[in-house]
Amino acid sequence: MPAPPAASSFMAVLTTRGRVTGRPHSRPLRAVRIGDTLYFTRRRPDSDWFLNALADGRVGVSFGGASHEGEAFGVEDVGLLERVSRIKYPGQARASEPRVGIGVRLCGQGS
Repeated sequence: MPAPPAASSFMAVLTTRGRVTGRPHSRPLRAVRIGDTLYFTRRRPDSDWFLNALADGRVGVSFGGASHEGEAFGVEDVGLLERVSRIKYPGQARASEPRVGIGVRLCGQGS
């Protein structure tokens, strides 16, 4: 199944590996696609999925009935995180809240 259109928000399941156990952990999250990269954000940097992805960038992402492997990386560009929030929360006050995030490049797609 093709990826969602560029600059869109959709539900996905992010699977990370536990920082201590190495076991897979899956979490449904709202993702934003910009170009060939998926972005996942949150307000605070203390979430297990966020910390796991930073510790081991090998992740899985499922959406649209398909599962993909990907490589996660930390996003520090504040302007990009603000853009992701505007797409993720259009017209909502929380779109202006500061966020931390990861980007995920799916294997075989612009990597």
